[in-house]
Amino acid sequence: MNAIHSIFADRMNRVRTMFRHAFLSLLTFFVLATPLTAQEATAPAVAAADPAAGGDFKSLDQEVQSLKKEVLDLNRELFVLEEELLFPANTQVAVFVSMDVGEYFAVDSVTLKLDNKEVANYLYTEREAQALLKGGVHRVFVGNLKSGDHELIALFTGQGPHVRDYRRGATIKLNKGVGAKYVELKISDRASKAQPEFVIKEWE
Repeated sequence: MNAIHSIFADRMNRVRTMFRHAFLSLLTFFVLATPLTAQEATAPAVAAADPAAGGDFKSLDQEVQSLKKEVLDLNRELFVLEEELLFPANTQVAVFVSMDVGEYFAVDSVTLKLDNKEVANYLYTEREAQALLKGGVHRVFVGNLKSGDHELIALFTGQGPHVRDYRRGATIKLNKGVGAKYVELKISDRASKAQPEFVIKEWE
């Protein structure tokens, strides 16, 4: 437990440092971007053509790009920290959806029940469904699960063969031990029967 607290404390210190640096950079940007005073505005136009001015603008642009990168890094760090705080590795369970071929099934939605309690209900857009067909993997659920035996039920709805409404379920018994548990809901085609196949499997 002390080791976990130490890791969290270290990450928080890193986040604080990144946030402080990003704030100072942002403050510098606003100072540099402050509108000109009336006296500066009436200065000869030739002064604006000073080659040094171009260098200043280039430097400012580099500073803005650097600031954007720091903000993205900060958001990523905060996201990872939030995940670790909300879903510790010893209790975490995550469920992913993947799709292969998709000739006999077009997914509309996926509903998950864990121990007979609905924990997720996701409706896919056409763009998201296409992303799955191109090899994308969607994390449809992440939560905490205590050690022991559990039952996961996945309900798939969409268009099946001959463009008919299709609804199918799949079930798996899970044994949650020490460490995170990852489960994949795989939608594939069973060419021999011209039907979609829904398989739930655990990642090792």
